Amino acid sequence: MVVDSLSEVSHRILDWFSVNARVLPWRNPPGEPLPLDDADWPYRVWLSEVMLQQTTVAAVKAYFQAFTRRWPSVRDLAAAPDGDVMAAWAGLGYYARARNMLACARIVADSGFPSDEAELRALPGIGDYTAAAIASIAFGQRAVVVDGNVERVIARLFAVETPMPAAKPRLKELAAELTPDERAGDYAQGMMDLGATICTPRNPACGICPVNNLCKGRTEAERFPIKPPKAAKPARKGVAWWIEQGDQVMLVRRPDKGLLGGMLALPSCDWKGGNETPPVSANWRRVGDVAHVFTHFSLSLEILSGSLKTGCTLPPGAQWWPKDRIAEAGLPTLFAKAAALVMSAEEDRL
Repeated sequence: MVVDSLSEVSHRILDWFSVNARVLPWRNPPGEPLPLDDADWPYRVWLSEVMLQQTTVAAVKAYFQAFTRRWPSVRDLAAAPDGDVMAAWAGLGYYARARNMLACARIVADSGFPSDEAELRALPGIGDYTAAAIASIAFGQRAVVVDGNVERVIARLFAVETPMPAAKPRLKELAAELTPDERAGDYAQGMMDLGATICTPRNPACGICPVNNLCKGRTEAERFPIKPPKAAKPARKGVAWWIEQGDQVMLVRRPDKGLLGGMLALPSCDWKGGNETPPVSANWRRVGDVAHVFTHFSLSLEILSGSLKTGCTLPPGAQWWPKDRIAEAGLPTLFAKAAALVMSAEEDRL
């Protein structure tokens, strides 16, 4: 694609975005001056970008609105107890994001967010993409913003034949060539919206794409980006224990580091085929199994239910939670599934 065409792509994307931008609670309307005098504006952009990592816009909207109602500024978030934030995050997944988010908030609470990409990358939980997104969207800096949607648009525009992920450096180079000096934030959001609504993974709407006649891959768009065969995810098995005492159930706080770190959960084994000894003595009853898919493995978790026997020593960090309020505990999705299975089984037994 020649230089004139590169410029034409960015102009068309900006024109299209000005008319077709998705209305999102964390966005500034396209073409309007950035609210740089609003101290909470970078906070809102940062919060949305952290939430949107590996999560859909539809899923994030309600969480974003709940967080900003409860913690309207980065100082408010920085002062929040860890457990409250982790509970509010429950259901968004990838819980290391929430831990990094809190660490980042506590660093910038007094000084505010830097506008420089390199300084942003030095903060917890902020990588290349998020730093570029904050710099361009929150501060109007020229930064090259490349997420999965942008990679797909670029791969199709230039018909990049190199398979992923080896193609990533080339896609970043091409994205840099396309990024304009002015309205870089609007351009970045326009590319993301184009990928999310028109240049979709399946059945792209090429007929209404603003750059369709400049797209080298249009006639076989779904072939790009070229992906290697997916490797099968390892399958693991484990056990979780629903431990009752009257109308309460035992929950434990998982270690800060590791999978689902810092979250309230049912006691469980390590899911690695290791120790499956129950944490307390009880008359165990098998309830069933729940399945869940993590980034690197799938898990089948057997759920055993039992009532605590008198005189048992509780595991470290154990706490009792009312069963009829278990939905308020902020359990991660895996354990929310387990709780729902047990509660449903108890209803069937009545």
